[in-house]
Amino acid sequence: MPGAGTLRDDFGASVVVALVALPLCVGIAVASGVPAELGIVTGVVGGLVVGCFRGSSLQVSGPAAGMTVLVYEAVGVYGLTALGVLVLAAGMLQLGMGALRLGRWFRAISVAVVQGMLAGIGLVLIAGQIYALGDVTAPGGMPAKVSGLSGFAGRAEWAAVALGVGTVLVVVGWQRLPARVRVVPGALVGVAAATAAAAALSLPVERVRVSGVLDVVDPLSGTELAVLASPAAVGTVVALALIASAETLFSAAAVDRMHDGPRTDYDRELVAQGVGNAVCGLLGALPMTAVVVRSAANAEAGARTRAARVLHGAWLLLFAVAVPQALSAVPLAALAGVLLHAGWKLLPGKAVVTLWRTHRGEAVVLVVTAGAIVATNLFEGVLLGLVLAVAKAAWETSHVHVEQVWEEDTLCLRVVGNASFLRLPKLLDVLEAQPGDRKVRLDLSGLRHLDHACLTALDGWARQRESGSRPVPGREEATEPG
Repeated sequence: MPGAGTLRDDFGASVVVALVALPLCVGIAVASGVPAELGIVTGVVGGLVVGCFRGSSLQVSGPAAGMTVLVYEAVGVYGLTALGVLVLAAGMLQLGMGALRLGRWFRAISVAVVQGMLAGIGLVLIAGQIYALGDVTAPGGMPAKVSGLSGFAGRAEWAAVALGVGTVLVVVGWQRLPARVRVVPGALVGVAAATAAAAALSLPVERVRVSGVLDVVDPLSGTELAVLASPAAVGTVVALALIASAETLFSAAAVDRMHDGPRTDYDRELVAQGVGNAVCGLLGALPMTAVVVRSAANAEAGARTRAARVLHGAWLLLFAVAVPQALSAVPLAALAGVLLHAGWKLLPGKAVVTLWRTHRGEAVVLVVTAGAIVATNLFEGVLLGLVLAVAKAAWETSHVHVEQVWEEDTLCLRVVGNASFLRLPKLLDVLEAQPGDRKVRLDLSGLRHLDHACLTALDGWARQRESGSRPVPGREEATEPG
């Protein structure tokens, strides 16, 4: 049983995490195009349901900025009523992956792809929240958002812009204050200050629209399941499951470095996330993932056990039930400021510079993934990044070179390394450069891998030399790898 000191630490940490989570839950919901209360519902499920599982001790789950773009697109295409079906199906897929013990394999995903995914999400999030900062309706699609920025100044409500910018400044400045002051989250302080200023000055700015948690929760019925007959909807489900799982497990790796407690069981954590998303789907709420910001706040606040994240869900539920109308005083521009800061933090500027100096191929994968997400959508961008990462790995591992050694009057060409079709042009250049009147013996015993394309090409090269009546050995003299 946990001691009194442990319970006291967990209780204090739960309050801090709830205060960090509250503005993020609301802001992410608004940015996703759904009622603000649904973000709190997802946060509650992340605490009370996922928090009880043994996958991770300190990791905190809830709605994440990284899922905003995909959810917004899904709601726009299939409607809010279909969101629950998509999230439920994604949760079931996560459950299946966890049961098959596939959680550990997510650690094999290229870090450059994940960073590129987060960078792309950050860029799309920033582009959309700039409009929300000025109470302006954002156009659809990234090209339209970028081109529409030229007319932003003439359409923006500058009182709202001032509130949003002020919120960003508070959040950034708060991080430089002493640790004892930063116990209260900067995002909460910024939103509270903007809300107070808007009320005191009676500013004509847009505010969060609320109707109560019970009014927006729409339990799933069987009629919405028809949306899964669409291949595009199935693709959205797969994207939700894979991106949420990858973000969760990469967050787990980061949080494990912040404390000395039990390490994360990746398969159990994947099952926990699947259960949480299934529950969120049944309630018609946002999808969830483990979130680094909340998890780090939990660890830094001194949490010791899972009780802290469970209690954080209870605090969110208490707020949503007891004082939901308090949300109606919050300016949308203040939430946009919080999300602008969150989007900026997703941009891995230092990582790109470091990778460019040490592993330029990884930097290219990161930048291409982010650019593809901006130019197309989240699923296609990540898919392109994964393909590029695999192609890069294949290229880098397919090293092959030819050693030339004279054996009396015969030149022995010993091929060493991994002979794949990617290196076939280089290999053939060396072989075809040999004079026709030279005796040549081809030795393949130094190859660790020889694919069919290279085997066929080498066989053809040997036959060609034989047909020219050149003094070359037959195929039986070419030693293939065992």
